[in-house]
Amino acid sequence: MLWAGRSAVEIATAVRSGDVTAATVVEEHLHAISERDPRLRAFRLVRERAVDEARALQKRRDLAELPLAGVPVAVKDNLEVAGEAMRVGSRATPDVPARQDHETVARLRAAGAVVVGLTNLPELGLVAFGDSAHGIARNPWDLARTPGGSSAGSAAAVAAGMVPLALGNDGMGSVRIPAACCGVLGIKPGTGLVPPPSDDWDRLCENGPLARTAPDLALALSVLAADPSLAQAWRSGRREEPSPPMLRSVWADDDKVWEPQPPSDGPEPFDLRVAYAPQPLPAGLTVDKEFQAAVRAASETLRVAGHTVVEHSRKLPGWLGPASVAAWLVRAAAAADGLDRARLERRTRALSRAGRALGALKLDGARGRERWSGYGADQWFGNADAVVMPALAAIPPLADRWGRRGFVRNTVTNVRYAPATGAWNMCGWPAITVPIATHSTALPIAVQLVAPPGGEPHLLGLAAQLQAAHPPLRPPGLGF
Repeated sequence: MLWAGRSAVEIATAVRSGDVTAATVVEEHLHAISERDPRLRAFRLVRERAVDEARALQKRRDLAELPLAGVPVAVKDNLEVAGEAMRVGSRATPDVPARQDHETVARLRAAGAVVVGLTNLPELGLVAFGDSAHGIARNPWDLARTPGGSSAGSAAAVAAGMVPLALGNDGMGSVRIPAACCGVLGIKPGTGLVPPPSDDWDRLCENGPLARTAPDLALALSVLAADPSLAQAWRSGRREEPSPPMLRSVWADDDKVWEPQPPSDGPEPFDLRVAYAPQPLPAGLTVDKEFQAAVRAASETLRVAGHTVVEHSRKLPGWLGPASVAAWLVRAAAAADGLDRARLERRTRALSRAGRALGALKLDGARGRERWSGYGADQWFGNADAVVMPALAAIPPLADRWGRRGFVRNTVTNVRYAPATGAWNMCGWPAITVPIATHSTALPIAVQLVAPPGGEPHLLGLAAQLQAAHPPLRPPGLGF
């Protein structure tokens, strides 16, 4: 296979130039899925009709102007894809085809992407695992481990080279956690940049892409945000109008333009104030020492790249964790509302029951959220342009049927291994995870970078600099 495992930038460049057809690219990726997915269970549904859609794409008159021409993408199964049922990891949801694409899916398709399948997630996207009634998704680095969640299948599919790009969403870390578990990049945009999912968890949840390289992630984010300048942000950490030669954009504003990125070009130097926090968690929560070392290594890489780097010694406030858990549980109750409880998993029933009880007591995390988004995050952040911190606190748990277990086992395991992401959903700030090393267990290690509102270009630029010094990781034994 010549194209499975290639970057989105490479594929789109080749399809636009006529070096390969979109149908050939899609066929090769479907073949890779058929070979690899029986072990990984990343997909709930593989769309064989994607080949016909790729052939139709090839006939588009604007093919040479499409930023994602012929690029296969996977979509998390809680976003509408026209003609396919959206099951959200559950047997309790209706098995009825969606009438139209979600806006993010529509934007990907308008840009030339081809949807090859819908990816597995835990029931209703409630936890940081990858199991559901539709199967147990597994980590390409270690099949005994979870790929994280809730965008479990999306991260596993990218890591295994079954697609170069995937679409997920992040309610309390649901893009960043699986990206970190699987050794790929994932970004949660700040509030308002990308159209959110239909159930946006009261503005806690944002749609975001996963990819293996910073240029691919930037390109996907630019399409999702309908902002072509973001496609170039990985170079310099800035939003700026691309320079000629220019191609007409597929996005709504006719005066917007898009420029393809030469894959060989690296990031440009730029100077930010970067703080690093190896152990930012409050008392009672610890971070694996190898993960802490990765944060220090990332900060040193960024110092060498020319940034002003200082250590951040403050801990996240102790009240923020309980507020985040309360907000999560109340949203779990809302997500399960109206579904047949007899068809829901034990885990979902337990989480929603706890959420209803908290909601009845007015303990929904709203005060903590208001406090954190009002001034708390700014105060904790200080004058930094970005903070580097752990993406995870421990290696991913085992891949298992966690849905058959109760409230305590699921909640404690989630909080112990992935407690560092939800804070940024509570205030709506952008955050990204970047893999930079390998753990002694042979699993990938990622760091999380956070920026104030509007800081997505900074995050993309920093991610590119980290990847330049720590090349993208590939799980062993998958043949790509």
